[in-house]
Amino acid sequence: MKQNKKIDEIVKRKKIRIVRDDSRVITRPHIPGEVQRIDNIIKRVMALDEVRASELLSQIHAQFSDRHKNIDAQFYENFDRVADYMADVSKLSITQKKIIGAYFTMEYSIESAALFNPSMIPHPNQKGMPKGHLRFITSFRATGEGHISSIVFRTGTIENDSVLFDPVSEFVETHSILHDPVYDAGLFALKLKELKAWDATSQKVLELIPNSFTYQELKVSIGVISMDPGFEVNDHSINMLYWLANSNYTLCFSKNSKVSERVIFPVSENESGGIEDARFVKFFDDNGESTYYATYTAYDRYSILSQLIETKDFRQFNMITLNGRGVQNKGMALFPRKINGKYAMLSRQDGENNYIMFSDHLHFWHEYSLIQEPAEPWEFIQVGNCGSPLETSEGWLVITHGVGPVRQYSIGAILLDLDDPTKVIARLEEPLLKPTESEREGYVPNVMYSCGGLIHHNKLVLPYAMSDTSSGIAMVEVSDLLSCMKYYT
Repeated sequence: MKQNKKIDEIVKRKKIRIVRDDSRVITRPHIPGEVQRIDNIIKRVMALDEVRASELLSQIHAQFSDRHKNIDAQFYENFDRVADYMADVSKLSITQKKIIGAYFTMEYSIESAALFNPSMIPHPNQKGMPKGHLRFITSFRATGEGHISSIVFRTGTIENDSVLFDPVSEFVETHSILHDPVYDAGLFALKLKELKAWDATSQKVLELIPNSFTYQELKVSIGVISMDPGFEVNDHSINMLYWLANSNYTLCFSKNSKVSERVIFPVSENESGGIEDARFVKFFDDNGESTYYATYTAYDRYSILSQLIETKDFRQFNMITLNGRGVQNKGMALFPRKINGKYAMLSRQDGENNYIMFSDHLHFWHEYSLIQEPAEPWEFIQVGNCGSPLETSEGWLVITHGVGPVRQYSIGAILLDLDDPTKVIARLEEPLLKPTESEREGYVPNVMYSCGGLIHHNKLVLPYAMSDTSSGIAMVEVSDLLSCMKYYT
């Protein structure tokens, strides 16, 4: 393909800036670690007379009720967390319960530190869209107090050369957990073996439950073998059984919530330090049915773990562990369909080079092959992907990032063979995007990054983060982008 344009001439940055909003808050439990302090707080509330308690609750409502859809529900939930510290909760009035709950509640600003690392995918609902228009969802990594990251969403429409984001709701909603998801015993056993937690204890537990089991059935089975005087229980195996079950869960948002109100906040132990860098993709199976998946990095403040999100509607999400020696690092990105009958995924096992993996099972990844090493000065430190590959008639377009001098992150691109994506057939020698003077300042200076874009009417629409602080949008004709690449014979 003939190169006839310069990269600076083909990339169009939009004037859009998606910035953090400190007022987007959720509630979280705020419970002291010492039992005596919990008891003292409860006694002080219960000592208030009825009039003063009513006045206090009115003041609390005046300050916080317009910041949340149902603040009383949050107060009740946190009251329940400390109810066991009280002798007889039946004697408490509704007002007392709400006030006690309020004292064990705090607000948490989910975007107070940053809103960055976006990933854009087509919206599952395209009804009513005029011809040539596309409704989209963009996910962002939101970081708040304590540097805890979560996933938030924005919606919008692509209209020709315009990208329009919908107004963001003033409310933020956390999810409820489906407490009794159904697990597959065979898959559960395979994951235990991968975790080196398959022994007599775990085997015995699974033998006592059906092939499809619930969390409650798992607890009952563990209780049965724990009470068996003739069986020696391995406590580590029991802990791993619970850890695995708690790491694979389903979360759900209310039907009347808007997409922009939903925040996926850390739930399991392995993601207690944050949910980082979700790379969403619309995946089509062999029957043409679509499911949205996202790889993300779970962080527990000590180590990382690659996980998978699965959803059909962006209201109910399945959170799934990934297993195998191929998923022991960051930066996984799933291809949007199977290739030669196998799932395919980009990866970076060594923190430096781009790899590709193939698997018969979406949850298990073992073997990986090198496809790209740093070659240009702007990427001498490391390369990685910026989201799932995008299918074109010429090949798989992979948006990449490279790290150069003074830890400057730039965005590049490579082209993989459609039928054999282990082959790089073309690449950009210069960055597609690098930080401008107005983009380089922020929480982490000189960083430009993306977790994925989409192609619409031959245009690459790429959301990108600026210095781990805010995000923007760039557009480029795919044909122009490919014409700027160096092709290999």
